[in-house]
Amino acid sequence: MDALTGMEKFSHLEDKIYLTIEFAKKMREEKEKIERDAVSLRRDAGSLQAENARLENKVEKLLSERDAIQLKVEAMLDAMTIIDSEVAEAVGR
Repeated sequence: MDALTGMEKFSHLEDKIYLTIEFAKKMREEKEKIERDAVSLRRDAGSLQAENARLENKVEKLLSERDAIQLKVEAMLDAMTIIDSEVAEAVGR
């Protein structure tokens, strides 16, 4: 009876060892997947940072162009006001 009990204990220990091995394999696979995901995320972050910098430059350029156009429009409006005054004076004579 003692031998059977010893064999049962050994079998139980064997089961635990196999479960531990399977758990270790699963953890290794998950770690490798997480590492691959991290590499992919770093690569994506790098390209997104580059895209962000490009878009910031484009926005700065567009804002600069807008300011230049605004100055030109204001100058044209000022010129039209002067012309309107001159036309009003000429018509009034």
